[in-house]
Amino acid sequence: MSAGFIPFPLLAANSRPLEITVNMKIDVDGAPNAYGPKGKKALDYERNAHEGARASGRIVGYLTRNDGTPELQGRHDPFPGYYISTTGFCDQSNPNPRDPRRYVNASKVNYVVLADIAKENGVVLGDFVAVYSKKTHRAVFGIIGDSGNPDGAEGSLALLRALGYHFKNGKSGEAEKEIVIRYFPGSNPEHRFYQTQAQINKRARALGLSKKFSPRQR
Repeated sequence: MSAGFIPFPLLAANSRPLEITVNMKIDVDGAPNAYGPKGKKALDYERNAHEGARASGRIVGYLTRNDGTPELQGRHDPFPGYYISTTGFCDQSNPNPRDPRRYVNASKVNYVVLADIAKENGVVLGDFVAVYSKKTHRAVFGIIGDSGNPDGAEGSLALLRALGYHFKNGKSGEAEKEIVIRYFPGSNPEHRFYQTQAQINKRARALGLSKKFSPRQR
């Protein structure tokens, strides 16, 4: 955790940005083409939807019916025949859990997974982040779109691409601890959902959030 930050005026009272430095795996959950049946070219291997739930066998990457079979997208959905991949943060104004648009699209939106230390400091799903790569020297805005990794060492496909990393499969990413995540607690108190990265960037700027990082982090 970095010290010496001045609270941003539009954040919740007494909230200070919190920073951690992590390595980062690529998370494709929420992308409508994240997972699919055999023969469908998906962003990730289906077995990775079981990641973090090996003991129980529970599937966490996409929706299933009561008998365990995957729910499939319909002909009017973005990727008909693919599975419906979900994220922890979703559009509460959309009551249909089978609508792929209800979830944060990992291929289009910069998001990180909520770390335990951030949660302990008042950060919740949907809050804003700024993310910086010490390797590529790129910085971008994003949101907290999912949970499930206590170290917070996962980011969306769109995020890693925006930072200048190359995509191989859903569990590739950056192995070195060179990615800095700056969390802004209380920055999305209404849990507003954003469909595009442009909307996130615009709102982050309106809130006066910063994606500038100090020279010592470079």
